[in-house]
Amino acid sequence: MKAIFDDVSYQCSRLVTESYSTSFALATKMLGSSIRGDIYNIYGFVRFADEIVDSFHGYDKEVLFANFEKELEDAFTQKISLNPILNSFQHTFHKYDIPRHLVDSFMKSMKMDLHKTIYHTDEEYKEYIYGSADVVGLMCLKVFVKGDVERYEELKQSAMSLGSAFQKVNFLRDLKADFEGLNRTYFPNTNLMELDENSKSKIVSEIQADFALGYEGIEQLPNEAKFGVYTAYKYYSKLLQKLQNTPPLEIKNARIRVPNYQKFGLLAKSYVNYKLNLV
Repeated sequence: MKAIFDDVSYQCSRLVTESYSTSFALATKMLGSSIRGDIYNIYGFVRFADEIVDSFHGYDKEVLFANFEKELEDAFTQKISLNPILNSFQHTFHKYDIPRHLVDSFMKSMKMDLHKTIYHTDEEYKEYIYGSADVVGLMCLKVFVKGDVERYEELKQSAMSLGSAFQKVNFLRDLKADFEGLNRTYFPNTNLMELDENSKSKIVSEIQADFALGYEGIEQLPNEAKFGVYTAYKYYSKLLQKLQNTPPLEIKNARIRVPNYQKFGLLAKSYVNYKLNLV
């Protein structure tokens, strides 16, 4: 039965989320049950595309990505795919009428990672951030507002800012892995080998501004989405705080993490704030 295949597809997307990101999976579990599965579906799709360009060393990444792109197009056209991750994503894509240009921008940024290693200008940097992060926030927003176009437009800028903040925190945390493993430098006008406290502070201030605008949108989200998004916001804010308090040399030489016990502590505090209507 098709329903069984669709359920298997959804379970695969959930498994991908839980396997690749404990923090995102934890936040997703705090979403309402009616939208939780669709966020798993979006994450599974963006994670697989990202893995092709970031992880599959020793394989022809261009061929793999081209095949993935073709399978995605077929999934949209046929409204089914034997790739369970794409099958579950196309379901969410059609269910909420996610704008195609958001998916195209995401795929363009992923494709940039196949060759581009340095982002020299603010324009290049912003284009990459928009495609790799902002549009993911917008896809999720479509789900959060259940396709309500007016509410989507009202919260659009905040969703983009929150997506940007999350991505930039990841960039700062992963400086060592991106530079040494993938030879990539995302922040323009920042020499990783000469990263100092002043350069780091500028990056942190930029992220804090994104968080501020993003938080304004969280306050206006439907109840089904608010707690889950707030949980993710608190986690990434904590991670940024740790990065802010970490010397540049240590950031360059180690991956800064939020321990699991702190994650669960953040979850508890987030829940209290949510129940007290402090969000």
